[in-house]
Amino acid sequence: MRLKKAVSVTLMAVMSLSLLAGCGSEGQQGSKEGGSDGAVFKIGGIGPATGSAAVYGEAVKNGAELAVKEINEAGGINGVQIEFNYQDDENDAEKAVNAYNTLKDWDMQMLLGTVTSGPCVAVGEVAQEDNMFMLTPSGTAVECVKYDNAFRVCFSDPMQGLESAKYIGENHLATKVAAIYDSSDVYSTGIYQAFAEEAENQNLEIVAAEAFTGESKSDFSVQLQKAKDAGAELVFLPFYYSEASLVLKQAAGMSYSPIFFGCDGMDGILAVEGFDANLANDLIFLSPFTPTSDDEMIQKFVGDFESAYGGTPNQFAADAYDGIYAIKAALEEANATPDMSASDICEAMKTAMTAIEIDGVTAKGLKWEASGEPSKEPMVVKIADGNYAVVE
Repeated sequence: MRLKKAVSVTLMAVMSLSLLAGCGSEGQQGSKEGGSDGAVFKIGGIGPATGSAAVYGEAVKNGAELAVKEINEAGGINGVQIEFNYQDDENDAEKAVNAYNTLKDWDMQMLLGTVTSGPCVAVGEVAQEDNMFMLTPSGTAVECVKYDNAFRVCFSDPMQGLESAKYIGENHLATKVAAIYDSSDVYSTGIYQAFAEEAENQNLEIVAAEAFTGESKSDFSVQLQKAKDAGAELVFLPFYYSEASLVLKQAAGMSYSPIFFGCDGMDGILAVEGFDANLANDLIFLSPFTPTSDDEMIQKFVGDFESAYGGTPNQFAADAYDGIYAIKAALEEANATPDMSASDICEAMKTAMTAIEIDGVTAKGLKWEASGEPSKEPMVVKIADGNYAVVE
């Protein structure tokens, strides 16, 4: 699969806590009137609305609510309205399960979530026992879709690692590479392991592979020095933008300027408070969404999102937006009705998800395999002159 080159402005926007017009009680959005008999499709959502990962959870919540609003205003799903109820898990696995149980008590029929991998895996265990359909917009760990009731919109960790190595090798960016990764994080280790495996196929020599943990993520001087001493022409950074901003700053301080290559966790690095954006020049990373695309659908989504929430949508919002539309398409494909049980809907959705194809804001011709994995092409973006730009 060849990578698309794209422009991306993925500033981490300030996500409003306000719900869109037509909200029900707190945490719920959508029509309560439903069809002629008052029935509605009840879609639950779970993610961090508070805590350190709230920017991701709020983006998902807002992107999903925007899609729900559009669908309801257009007549719903085969004439049936959607009611959306989003619960905060604070990026905590135990709290995510509690949120799931709250949604079950609300009579949830399907789940968009969860947002982050750890809680998603935990919720996946109980959802499988209930035969509850779940579509995670952004849970990247392999285990997030280990059961046949679970699907995802985003790429998995291994896919990001594999595609990163392929892009580096096929575009001859370097022959000697180093990797710095978070050994305490499933996202980071999953990407790195797949990257290292594919690097061999691409004749890339990993001259340094240096780990850190969540308790030692403020000083990367040792890892950078080892990469520099080993002659690494490119340093692979499979982790999040907050730590990456420190790596780039410290690399500049030691006059080390290799190519830095990351994954979707880099989304938002230019918005880090106090970070000199020029230090990110030439940083390359995978991204599933490009809000500055000329595509009419993307521009409408961005405009509507900005009008509703006052900020530019990021990839998490885009994945959630596509996720709601995927659920709509699958429900229609399955001829599902709101009087069906959650388990019966799940059985119908398992087959329907592999039959649908949608044009979304994260991909055109977006399809799903029975494994739960999406079939789409990743994109590559590059930062130049302190801004996101086309990869040449």
